[in-house]
Amino acid sequence: MSVRILVVEQDEDLLATLKHALETEGYLVNCLHPHASLVELVASRLPDAVIFGAPAPGSIAISTCRQFRTTGATARLPIVVLLDSAVEQDRLAVLSAGADDCLIKAVSHLELLIRLRNLLRRLNPALLESTLKVGDLTLDKNARRVHRQKKEVKLGPTEFRLLEFLMKSPGRVHSRSELRASLWGNDASVDERAVDVHIGRLRKGISFGKADKVIRTVRGAGYALGDF
Repeated sequence: MSVRILVVEQDEDLLATLKHALETEGYLVNCLHPHASLVELVASRLPDAVIFGAPAPGSIAISTCRQFRTTGATARLPIVVLLDSAVEQDRLAVLSAGADDCLIKAVSHLELLIRLRNLLRRLNPALLESTLKVGDLTLDKNARRVHRQKKEVKLGPTEFRLLEFLMKSPGRVHSRSELRASLWGNDASVDERAVDVHIGRLRKGISFGKADKVIRTVRGAGYALGDF
């Protein structure tokens, strides 16, 4: 599984336990503390879902959810909010503001994992499937194999992860910073130009050395897996 979950929580102990539970389930996990530029940062390094631990009062969760829903890159991002209290009014307000699910922080890890999986299955089922298909491209996440036009494509591990990321949202343009984050997380030592290098290798691999437009370059914006 290569599903990337961002956990936002100010309590270090809770952050650590959530991270451990999610990683044990096979998710790739990044952690952040709540801060003013949260939505902007998430939009630049878009995960597959966010678990947002909101400190009391619930108004912080409400404003954050509204910001997520009115920002283009995060408008459809799956959001699970964890509240300190079980006050129904706060929970309903958070859901009305755009959260996909709202639980209390004392929820069992098992229930959280089940709800997260159900949410991902409903909103983006391709994330949980072992095989991705886009046009004449097929990627098997479990077997770590790629085929195009029924011929196997030989890719390095980084190019494989890059193609998997692009195949999850065909046609969508991803910035270099977003692609870098999908490959190397928060490693600031990796230059964005490294993305161009791996895009070049990926293009060569899936086109069998011939020029084609499977991966589009969008000037000033980034790259996208082309329309078929």
